[in-house]
Amino acid sequence: MHKTAAYAAQNALSPLAPFSIDRREPGPDEVLIDILYCGVCHSDIHQARDEWGGSVFPMVPGHEIVGRVAQAGANVTRFKPGDAVGVGCFVDSCRQCPQCKAGDEQYCDQGMTGTYNSRERATGAPTYGGYSTRITVDQAYVLRIPESIPLDRAAPLLCAGITTYSPLKYYGVKAGDEVAVVGLGGLGHMAVKLAVAMGAHVTVLSTSESKRADALALGAHAFAATRDPATFKQLARKFDFIIDSVSGEHDYNAYLGLLKVDGTMVLLGIPETPAPVAAGLLISKRRKLVGSMIGGIRETQEMLDFCAEHGVASDIELIDIDQINQAYERMLKGDVRYRFVIDIASFDKAA
Repeated sequence: MHKTAAYAAQNALSPLAPFSIDRREPGPDEVLIDILYCGVCHSDIHQARDEWGGSVFPMVPGHEIVGRVAQAGANVTRFKPGDAVGVGCFVDSCRQCPQCKAGDEQYCDQGMTGTYNSRERATGAPTYGGYSTRITVDQAYVLRIPESIPLDRAAPLLCAGITTYSPLKYYGVKAGDEVAVVGLGGLGHMAVKLAVAMGAHVTVLSTSESKRADALALGAHAFAATRDPATFKQLARKFDFIIDSVSGEHDYNAYLGLLKVDGTMVLLGIPETPAPVAAGLLISKRRKLVGSMIGGIRETQEMLDFCAEHGVASDIELIDIDQINQAYERMLKGDVRYRFVIDIASFDKAA
């Protein structure tokens, strides 16, 4: 076993604090990874504070992990020591259901094994995430990070990147399509970059006029402030696709009216309160309201290679691990451009 430094929440009300965990020696099909960077996802806050229920404590969050292979098991053929690799939102699945066999492990019939706040299939032991210095993972659930992507800016691609890439790809966004991105946070800023790289004409829709300059700097072709009711009249029936990245409560019906005939609106956020949807808005223009969740291992690797080819990476603020509690509070205020990433080397300073 490897004694490993980590930061953990002991319960739903406690701040994250130093904690020691054991990482196992890699089995024949596993790799031990020295973690270099870990992104901070808003779902880390939800789970560390048990806002979704069922949290497993003590909890070491973090599912946007980038590092280098330190050891490889005897049967490992995909990676060798020194390789730059990533681990995303899950580290195992049943491997037998139709979704797993199709490469959509995130929709595993038995439920994927989360990188943290889950339990290992073989032992029932809790899984611990990337707010730590090492992790041991089966090679089948490890990604290769292309050399051209800076490792710190690659970390959020493993959640925010694939969460937005997957629906763009699945629903066939192509050059010339009119795409709206609702919300310009960790997910939204990646949706803009990826849709632009796919050749779409991208409009950012935000309640905050202050996001206009950032939206255009990220590559968006247009911006509209949704606090102005006139926006919804001016943009009616304009878009082929809407990527809705907002987790706060908002009126889906207003945005559905912005879709063309056969347009598709994809929900990525999970507001706390279920929202009503007017059937007439869907029926009258054959519109589609759909959901999407991260992506499988094969598609995540495809996304990383696409980002490398098109020069796409996340915009980040690099922080030390002892700043994590302040980072959570800033995230709740929307005060981050656009993803916090922990420099795991800072564990040495925090020790």
